[in-house]
Amino acid sequence: MELFDVAIIGGGPAGSTCAALCAEAGLRAILIEREKFPREKVCGDCLNPACWAVLRRMEIFERIRALPHGKLDRVEFIAIHGRKVTVDLPSGDESEIAIKRSLFDNLLLEHAREVGAEIREQSIVTALTKTAADNWKIDIVTQTISARFLVAADGRNSTVARLCNLLPRPERERVALQAHIPLPRNFGNRIVLQFLPQGYSGQAPVNETELNLCLVGTPPTISALRQWAERHFDLAADQPWRTITPLTRAPIPAARENLFLVGDAARVVEPFTGEGIFYALRSGELAAGAIVKITRGQDRQSALREFSRDHAAMYRGRLWINQLSRLAVLSPRFASAVLRFAPFHPPVLRVLTKKIVRLL
Repeated sequence: MELFDVAIIGGGPAGSTCAALCAEAGLRAILIEREKFPREKVCGDCLNPACWAVLRRMEIFERIRALPHGKLDRVEFIAIHGRKVTVDLPSGDESEIAIKRSLFDNLLLEHAREVGAEIREQSIVTALTKTAADNWKIDIVTQTISARFLVAADGRNSTVARLCNLLPRPERERVALQAHIPLPRNFGNRIVLQFLPQGYSGQAPVNETELNLCLVGTPPTISALRQWAERHFDLAADQPWRTITPLTRAPIPAARENLFLVGDAARVVEPFTGEGIFYALRSGELAAGAIVKITRGQDRQSALREFSRDHAAMYRGRLWINQLSRLAVLSPRFASAVLRFAPFHPPVLRVLTKKIVRLL
């Protein structure tokens, strides 16, 4: 069997970041991805300003900004009965943007390849076992490899977590649909979060011609949401949609000996706020840092404690945003009522937006 220092399962932002940083540190890293890139993924496509610090440290900030993207300078909240509240976003180099995941994820994967990580696309992990030397034996469809460290970066329905009997029972109370559609005339540089009787819709331009359209509802309401979108945006009845579920799931401890879980494999957050991509980038960076420290002789338990502490700190005081998003779907009329309460909503929405873009 080929022996690697670290095997990363999943080629999204968390996995590609971890693979690139491990390779740059001189480790033999392999990234195993079930799909062929570029590929799209259900997401709001928004990069909030917190992402830029990680991308600058990886020295790919300018390459990301050079990709086709939509500039976002404000968020517009629309209640069920049409009331609108607008909150400004940061401007300049640290602004929020929207970018298709096919472009963003592919650039990160190619960067990992460029700096020395071995990339295996269209490869499916079928079994995981521990060897006598406490390494991971990883069975792929075409071969078996071995690695000192294993990183699960394979999303909310993680194969690694399932094979290790760590995957919690999902909560299937919400469903999300997403598509890229023609950009409506005069849409502007805005994110729209629109509350509807059946759930909510998120909208953001990803370039000069396309709009990212997301719908979030419950299984009984998602069909009505799709029909609303067809009427509102003049879409064909056979408009293709990507879908994901669950939108929530109990978290999994992010580190145990020589196994790390990063991104949605560790904790699933609302995919349409831009928070998830930041958590993916940062957790991939933290896992790489811990692995490099251990391979260079730092006490393993000390490195694991540091990783777990820093990983938890990412989320501290912020997960209430995801609870609000869940409430907006399960009780959209309540969310709209909050928007209609004029003396209350502007400061609350400003705080909410600043939390999401990490200005506080």
